[in-house]
Amino acid sequence: MPPPPRPELPAPHRVVALLMPPQPAFPLACASEVFGDHGTAVPVRYAFRVCAERPGTVRTDAGYDLLVAAGLDALEGADTVLVPGWGPPAGGEVPPAVVAAVRRAHARGARVVGLCAGAFVPAAAGLLDGRRAATHGARAAELASRFPRVRVDPAVLYVDHGDVATSAGGAAGVDLCLHLVSADQGAGYAARLARRMVMPPHREGCQLQYAELPAAGPAADSLAPLLEWLGERLEQPLSVADMAARARVSPRTLTRRFGEQLGISPGRWLLDRRVAATRALLEETDLPVETIARRVGLSSAVNLRRRFHEALRTTPAAYRRAFRAEGARAAAGADAAAGS
Repeated sequence: MPPPPRPELPAPHRVVALLMPPQPAFPLACASEVFGDHGTAVPVRYAFRVCAERPGTVRTDAGYDLLVAAGLDALEGADTVLVPGWGPPAGGEVPPAVVAAVRRAHARGARVVGLCAGAFVPAAAGLLDGRRAATHGARAAELASRFPRVRVDPAVLYVDHGDVATSAGGAAGVDLCLHLVSADQGAGYAARLARRMVMPPHREGCQLQYAELPAAGPAADSLAPLLEWLGERLEQPLSVADMAARARVSPRTLTRRFGEQLGISPGRWLLDRRVAATRALLEETDLPVETIARRVGLSSAVNLRRRFHEALRTTPAAYRRAFRAEGARAAAGADAAAGS
C-alpha cells in the first residue's frame, strides 16, 4: 500500500527589501532581523531577500558595501515590498524605474512598507495620497513639503493602512515589522519572535516621547514602572483611580501623562493589553473563553466577546479556529520537511 502523500509545505510570506544607495544600515538590519531566518528557534513563516534598481555593489551609510544580486524584477514575486530607509540627501528624487516597479507591485496586491525615511518611496508612487504616514522626525517636514497630499503625522511610531505602512525613525522600524508579523501570523508568533530578539512585541508610546526635550524643560515622569506593574496584574479589576494611587498622582494627572507619553488614555491602554493577552491565550492554549476572560481581567465571557469583537471585528471562537488551522498546516509542513 503506497504511503500517504505528504502535506504541502505552507508557502512563506515573501518579503523583498528594496535597497538604494547610500543604503541606511540600521533599518535594513531591523527588517532582516524580524523577517530573516531564525534557524530552528522560530518556525519559518517568511522568506527575506534584497534587491536594487541596479544589481551589484550598493553603498551603505555605515562604511561598507553590499553585494546585491537581484534587480527590480524581484519585486514581481513579493508579498511585501519593504523600503528600509531612504539614504539620498534632502531633495533627492526617487528613480522613475523604482516608482514604476513599486506601483506595479502594489497594483497586483503586494503590501508596501516604508521604514523610517523609506516613506518617501510609497509617497513618490502616490500610494500615500490623502493618507496618514509616519517617517523619521528629522525628515517629516521635508516629506510634507514635497508631497503635500500626504498627511504626515510626526508623533506616531507607525501607521498601517493594510496595503501600505510606514514607520518613524530608528527602532520604530522594528515596532512596525513586529506589528505586521502579528497581523500576518498572530500575536503568539510575534511574541515568540520578539522574545528571540529580547524585546517586547509591542512598544508603547509615540515618537514625541523620544524627541529631544528643550534644555530648560523638565523631563516627564516615566510611566514605565506603572506599566510593568499593570502588566503583571491584568487579571485584577483595576480602575484609573487604582492606577493613579499606585503612581501617587491624581487621576487627572495620570490621564494627562498617558496622553503625553503614550497618546492614549489609561483605560484604553489597559484594554489593549487585555485584548493582546486574550489573543495569545486563544492561539496557544485550549482554555475556555470564560477562563481566559478571568485571566485577562475582562470578568466574563460575554464582556470578553464584546471587547474582542470591537477590537478585531471577529469572535474569539473564529479567531482560535483560524489560527489553529494555520498552526496545523505549519506543523504538518514542518513534519514533512523533517521526514524528507
